[in-house]
Amino acid sequence: MDRSKIVAIITGAISLLLAVAYLLLVQLLDFRGEMVPAPISTLTHMVSVLQT
Repeated sequence: MDRSKIVAIITGAISLLLAVAYLLLVQLLDFRGEMVPAPISTLTHMVSVLQT
């Protein structure tokens, strides 16, 4: 086998490993549940009320 074919096979294998790892990471993060919005600080709300 040529050196270029070996490099192409190794690069493809690394690419597949990274793709599978990415999909597993996304599934793991998605498994945590529904996203909850960040709480609104009462200080920020008071400042916005005073500015209007």
